[in-house]
Amino acid sequence: MFQESRILFYHAVSPVHMGAGTAVGGLIDNPIQRERHTGHPLFAGSGLKGALRDHLKGRGREEEWLARVFGPGTDKAHEHAGAVAFTDAQLLLFPIRSLRQAFVYATSPTALARARRVLAMAGADPGWQPPQVEEGRALTASKRVLVDGQLVLEAFTFEATEREDIKAIGAWLAQNAFPTGESGFSFFAEKVKQDLVLLSDQDFTHFVETGTVVEPHVRIKDETGTADEGGLFYTENLPPESVMIGALLASRARRNGDGTSAKEIAEDLHEALDGELVQIGGDATTGRGQVVLRVVS
Repeated sequence: MFQESRILFYHAVSPVHMGAGTAVGGLIDNPIQRERHTGHPLFAGSGLKGALRDHLKGRGREEEWLARVFGPGTDKAHEHAGAVAFTDAQLLLFPIRSLRQAFVYATSPTALARARRVLAMAGADPGWQPPQVEEGRALTASKRVLVDGQLVLEAFTFEATEREDIKAIGAWLAQNAFPTGESGFSFFAEKVKQDLVLLSDQDFTHFVETGTVVEPHVRIKDETGTADEGGLFYTENLPPESVMIGALLASRARRNGDGTSAKEIAEDLHEALDGELVQIGGDATTGRGQVVLRVVS
């Protein structure tokens, strides 16, 4: 069905709210999307496709091109399908406050293994395997995040070991997953080389479930301009510096008489999206949802 693919890395540069709708229980009224089986945040592929189409439309792309790539509008949806799909974006790196170096980029064996699987969809072999680590311990790329041989994240202390394989994964991420050029990401690419931390799946899941940004909001009455009674609610956001990974899948154009190949479509989107600052999710008017893309073939 799809003949070409590219890897997409999504770098949150502001809090991001990809909403899950009304909460079922809990204290957060507007939670973010999460995977049921892991509890990790995700960006649904359907939401990404709409946001990226809207972004490219705002960049001046013609309706004919948008219809060829993303599919025609609702009123003409029966005519033909689009030629591109976006998989759900999975969590790869999560920022956690650290006693040293402000924060670390944390990941887990499962997050790395799933990233390798996404990379394999594009025929890429990063050259590393996900290491294993015991609960309550951590593997680090360097000692600069340690205090007397221990890693202090939030209120938790982990026995930590500096490892060459974690350093190699950090170097690969810096070269491939972070935007290049004069994008302002050189500092963060260098940081992931030194401040990458591998936690156990159990410890990592604890932080991604409790370490998101939760903001209080108050609903205002239009008539009085004052707070509405019972109008206090809480909205959850993925924190800045989080990194997600997903795939862009392309087929040949599906419109009758259109001979555009899957490779042409994939290359066009690669050029159009790589390094772009895109708004996804809700609360755009409050500066939320700012994400920078990195496209890798």
